[in-house]
Amino acid sequence: MENSPIYSPFFGVMGAASAIVFSSLGAAYGTAKSGTGIAAMSVMRPELIMKCIIPVVMAGIIAIYGLVVAVLIAGGLNEPPNYSLFKGFLHLGAGLAVGFSGLAAGFAIGIVGDAGVRGTAQQPRLFVGMILILIFAEVLGLYGLIVAIYLYSKN
Repeated sequence: MENSPIYSPFFGVMGAASAIVFSSLGAAYGTAKSGTGIAAMSVMRPELIMKCIIPVVMAGIIAIYGLVVAVLIAGGLNEPPNYSLFKGFLHLGAGLAVGFSGLAAGFAIGIVGDAGVRGTAQQPRLFVGMILILIFAEVLGLYGLIVAIYLYSKN
């Protein structure tokens, strides 16, 4: 009972909440910022709309990373005798890792996506460079997912 106080599930619940909240905030920012660039670009070059929707899709994937970790953490929650404080801290760390990295990745995807689609409308050769930079921004969220799953798997 000493290792499983009554408040230990609180940290696990906060981990699940931070995983989905912060990664969804990053995905929402990336979607909104990239969508603004697509709307501005589509006035001049409407034929590029579907080609330049890639930043929006990549921003949405960030939210999926947070959803996966939040569901894993929520599935591992138990009543206090069966849920230690150590496990609660691990789940909080996992949620914060994927949440904050998803927030940072969403910001990066939004900024690169906005400038990239506007630039692609003026110079189509910029498209490949934009995609490469978007991949590097997406990987930031993937790093958080890897750390979160590693933390979650510790017992």
